[in-house]
Amino acid sequence: MSASNIYTILYLYFCSYFKSKKNYIMAISTLKIGANLQEGFKTEIECSHNFVIDQPKQGGGQDLGPNPLEIFLSSLPACICAIGRIISNQKRLNVRGINVKLEADIDKNFLLGQTEEGRAGFTEIRTYVDIDADMTLQEKEAYLKEIEKRCPIADNISHVSSIKAIVTEPALN
Repeated sequence: MSASNIYTILYLYFCSYFKSKKNYIMAISTLKIGANLQEGFKTEIECSHNFVIDQPKQGGGQDLGPNPLEIFLSSLPACICAIGRIISNQKRLNVRGINVKLEADIDKNFLLGQTEEGRAGFTEIRTYVDIDADMTLQEKEAYLKEIEKRCPIADNISHVSSIKAIVTEPALN
């Protein structure tokens, strides 16, 4: 068989292969959240379930809600639980529960402006995941790996997402 015949066969194979595949279209959704700074550090968050973010009294706040770091960190275990439930429903796994504990290390001197060395973000975030299911340790590890892969919060922590801060002017009435 000549080289041109092989190329023709490969070409026809790949053409038929790709014609059988549906074109993948990314389903992009835009989430919208609002935040309004009130007295002191009290910040009202506008979303599907409005809530308040604040600072503890020793930090100058009124202690009316969790602080921004707690909100940020709590999104990871909540997402692990939610994605875990989605996967267990899709695969019909009998997962009775998922319990996630989290620890994170941060240099508060940087965020308080007391040093310019280091970084403002967390240097390490650790999750401890207890999966209540009739699975072997290897099955639980594979399940957790799929959760991590599909969790948008874990993805945004692990990979860089573009952040665009845009100053807006108040609307003129």
